[in-house]
Amino acid sequence: MINWKVRMRNPMFWAQILLSVITPILAYLGLTAEDLSSWSVLGEVLIKAVSSPYILSLVIVSVYNAITDPTTTGFTDSKRALTYDTPNSDKE
Repeated sequence: MINWKVRMRNPMFWAQILLSVITPILAYLGLTAEDLSSWSVLGEVLIKAVSSPYILSLVIVSVYNAITDPTTTGFTDSKRALTYDTPNSDKE
């Protein structure tokens, strides 16, 4: 089980998901963020991405890696993390 409520409230989670989608697309197409200079260019890039099974598989694997917790077995959060109501800062 994953504590989705806490993850959805964590800006770092959203940054990881965004980068997990954008990075494989840009890398495969040989682009940089600066190349996305207009909405039409962004639209073309997205069409190319969803038209390619290979790019889609790269994005899926990348998002999967962003979601999973490597400190636990399987596709789950730790028992401790499941009890959180907000992201844990662990700062004293």
